[in-house]
Amino acid sequence: MSNEKILNKISYLESKDLDTFIDNLITTNRPVSLGFVNQHSINLMHSDEAIYEQFLSLSYLLRDGIGVKLACKYKGIDPKDNLNGTDFIPKIINAINKSDRDVNFFAFGTSEPWLSEGAFNLFKTEDVITENGFQDEDVYIKNFKLNAQENALNCVVLAMGMPKQEKLAELLSKIQVPSIIICGGAIIDFQAGKVKRSPEILRKLGLEWLYRLLSEPKRLFKRYVIGIPKFFYNLIVN
Repeated sequence: MSNEKILNKISYLESKDLDTFIDNLITTNRPVSLGFVNQHSINLMHSDEAIYEQFLSLSYLLRDGIGVKLACKYKGIDPKDNLNGTDFIPKIINAINKSDRDVNFFAFGTSEPWLSEGAFNLFKTEDVITENGFQDEDVYIKNFKLNAQENALNCVVLAMGMPKQEKLAELLSKIQVPSIIICGGAIIDFQAGKVKRSPEILRKLGLEWLYRLLSEPKRLFKRYVIGIPKFFYNLIVN
């Protein structure tokens, strides 16, 4: 894996750029996909070349987190603003709802009751096509082929975690209908209140990862306690 290649793939944005970026996304007449690059995703890319290629296949990548910010500075890249999915995805959905396009919403991920509740809170409608996040990829592809509309914007939020969602985004992007396919991680769980956000002060300091680690130490120990030193080792060595 090339650190430089993935860092150069990222679209680095400031607040003044966001409206134009979102407008370009939601006016598409072809499949576009969006993912977020953080410390954990870069570790996954280093562990498996297929995951690396799946991230590169996405139409757009955005910087998420202090780890990638530090990596950018180390490589002489201006990291600009932090754009995590939990905050940015609702802005995209809000823009879609304000547009004059017909839209077809999909939420693939997590499980009930969080799936229906989180999808409603995110999309502001009950008219959402859903699938839980624990099925084979063929289930999602069949669902999308059956329900996607050629004369509407098909907005798919994948909330099943890395790297499953990035692989699925690559596959769904091959279906030639107007679509925006968003890799959203825990976005539906956050919207449903299953997972709590960190205090705002920690978010501003880039320490939301620490709050999540303290909240779920067993599940996230490997990702952060082992993963953070591994991330910086790979950054320096590669």
